Amino acid sequence: MTMRSLLAAALFAFSIAAAAAAPTPTGVRVEHAWIRWLPANLPSAGYAVIVNDSDTPLRLTGVRSADYGMVMLHRSLLADNDSRMEMVPSLEIPAHASVTLAPGGYHLMLSRATRTLKPGDKVPMTFEFAGGAELQADFSVLPANASGPAD
Repeated sequence: MTMRSLLAAALFAFSIAAAAAAPTPTGVRVEHAWIRWLPANLPSAGYAVIVNDSDTPLRLTGVRSADYGMVMLHRSLLADNDSRMEMVPSLEIPAHASVTLAPGGYHLMLSRATRTLKPGDKVPMTFEFAGGAELQADFSVLPANASGPAD
């Protein structure tokens, strides 16, 4: 094996170990996680409640999923009888509080599905927090006319 091959293998192993070592935030959970399914590979939206039972506020800096090429944190705004969406770079979750991702407010914008999804499927999402902590949550795919999970 050449020196270049050894170096490449070592860097690859280090990157896998670093990714696997991401800490899980203590006292944080995701509840009522669901995706509104839309036909024809249209962008979908993800909703959930992020609960922070810890003594420390957290900042959600991103969300990713292998099932979507792009996951963005968005919020819907209504101003002058005009509704629009905007991407937000982060979302604060106060200590001993929760933040709801819901229709008409903050939500996950999901586009470029990497597999065919249908109601009844589960989609793993990884929530990324400032400082490198990560938390995985499974989102239920619900029909387009759903208003949330039954739970």
